[in-house]
Amino acid sequence: MLCCAADTITRRDKALASLIETQPYNFDMKRAQSARGLAGIIRLMDGFRLHYAGAISALAISSIARTAGLLLIGWVVDDLLSPQATLIDMTAGLGHILPQTVNTLRPDLPSLLPLAALAFLLLSLVQGGFSYFSGRWAAYTAERIAWRTRNYLFDHLQRLSFSYHDRMQTGELLQRATSDVDAIRRFYVEQGVGIGRILVMFVVSFAGIMMLSTPLALFSILAAPFLIAVSWYMFGKIARKYEELQDQEAKVSATLQEHLSGVRVVRAFARQEHEIERFEGDNWRQFERGKELLMLNALYWPMTDLITSVQLVLGVLLAGYMVIDGTISVGDFVAYVGLVGALIGPLRQIGRLVVQAAQGLGSYKRVMEIVTQEREELHEETAPPVRDVVGEVEFERVSFRYDSATPVLHDVSFRVRPGQVIAILGGTGAGKTSLVGLLPRFYDYTSGVIRLDGVPLEDYPRAFLREIIGLVEQEPFLFSRSIRENITYGVGRDVSDEEVFEAARMAAVHDVIRDFPQGYQTMVGERGVTLSGGQKQRIALARTLLKNPRILILDDATSSVDTETEASIRDALRARGEAVTTFLIAHRVTTLMHADIILVMADGRIVQSGTHEELIAQDGIYRQTYRMQSRIDEELEREMADVE
Repeated sequence: MLCCAADTITRRDKALASLIETQPYNFDMKRAQSARGLAGIIRLMDGFRLHYAGAISALAISSIARTAGLLLIGWVVDDLLSPQATLIDMTAGLGHILPQTVNTLRPDLPSLLPLAALAFLLLSLVQGGFSYFSGRWAAYTAERIAWRTRNYLFDHLQRLSFSYHDRMQTGELLQRATSDVDAIRRFYVEQGVGIGRILVMFVVSFAGIMMLSTPLALFSILAAPFLIAVSWYMFGKIARKYEELQDQEAKVSATLQEHLSGVRVVRAFARQEHEIERFEGDNWRQFERGKELLMLNALYWPMTDLITSVQLVLGVLLAGYMVIDGTISVGDFVAYVGLVGALIGPLRQIGRLVVQAAQGLGSYKRVMEIVTQEREELHEETAPPVRDVVGEVEFERVSFRYDSATPVLHDVSFRVRPGQVIAILGGTGAGKTSLVGLLPRFYDYTSGVIRLDGVPLEDYPRAFLREIIGLVEQEPFLFSRSIRENITYGVGRDVSDEEVFEAARMAAVHDVIRDFPQGYQTMVGERGVTLSGGQKQRIALARTLLKNPRILILDDATSSVDTETEASIRDALRARGEAVTTFLIAHRVTTLMHADIILVMADGRIVQSGTHEELIAQDGIYRQTYRMQSRIDEELEREMADVE
């Protein structure tokens, strides 16, 4: 049973992968870029235009069938139900078109009523059937465009630069990838078809009234120019207000997401009231934006209702006078009442479509602001200049700044031989994390040169660098998956249990994991909240060690680990027997003192460098830090001894 289920899942996954690789699903959304939103919406339909055209065509056939049914009712009222009518009267208008059919009609009225009812039923079936196909094909187009857009955005966001993610809020990106994509979907399934319905019903109904009376048809559309003018004016105002509302809604989402992620910090500092006030401020501004948008809608709907109601009443009144004058018949009047409703009704719906179309086009603009961002070039297919990297790193007068901001690194120079451990010490904002972030090319340095095995770093593809460089951060991120899945996350191959266990042992977390009820299959909550800070750091370290990197970056990666466990991790790493160049960032001197080279940084510059013994002998930041931490440790030991 399990085998069959696995085979089914495998076949489904393969079919889905094959589907994504084919047109129209493999679509570059940059081709849909346009300064005019409507043109971009049309380009976004690439691959599905035939289905959407079918939806509009089916809608046209449905509208024609409806109009034909109303005209049939008028004919029945005038000719079939008239007590003075004869067969010759009833068929005179058709004799020049269908003479043979007319000649075969029976002269008794009861025999024609079932035929008229059958004809009306057939027209109703045509109307309903093609209306169904219209909705189905429109939904097919909308859902697949939304699915394709979400997939593209997720893939695109994965490939954007770190600098882009630094300046964008997570809540803002979530808003655009979900709410805005859904607004685009609704545009196709509702507004696009709605616009087509208005045009088709207007044309068909107008043609039907023209068959009854040309003056009456022209009189019935006098309100159309006024409706179009009002709608066009309100469209721009509503579009701007909707964009402001979406921006503010994104801020609310970002605030909520940030608060939920840091809820422990909020409670630890008893800042609930502060966060509530902050959220209420953002929420109130969203309320104000929404109220302004609703006020525009509230102003627009009565205006259109008044115009269309006046047009409808005057049209029916004129048709009544024309019946009295004998210009049109009673049957024509009955048909006109049905047709004028189909003519005025869609015009009235322009208001709803204006609001929703403005939202859809505004969402298209917000989504395309992400799409137009340039991707970070990973060059996965490019061969690296050096395949077997040994880990020699050289910084030569390297400077770096984030965008156009103040420089964070100034003229940094040092050299690391393969397999050496280089430690970096410095205060907050000294540039430690920025320095090591240049190695995997999360950012490109501004000036100078970084060489890896004698080759400039920019000659290496980013994808290759991130394969051979392992990074463990101070606040590691763990996925809401099992511990085993988190440890094997960075390895693109099948991994045996023994390999996972060995990586966990080196990270001094194997015994901890085995004590969990489900061991390595224990599920980790969002951001690893079911684990302690030290456990999360050690699992993240095991994840990095499993990929067997040539260069290892530990960015304060053992800050939440006790000194004894940290020492065991350090011994395990030293016992690997492999020459792994290691960059070690820490604030505890005991963590750094065994490094081959220690760099002391301040204000983006290297102010001291050497071994522990060399730096202790110098007057400077390192010796001051060492003495201060040693004094604190001694005092703590004395206090512990007194307690015992």
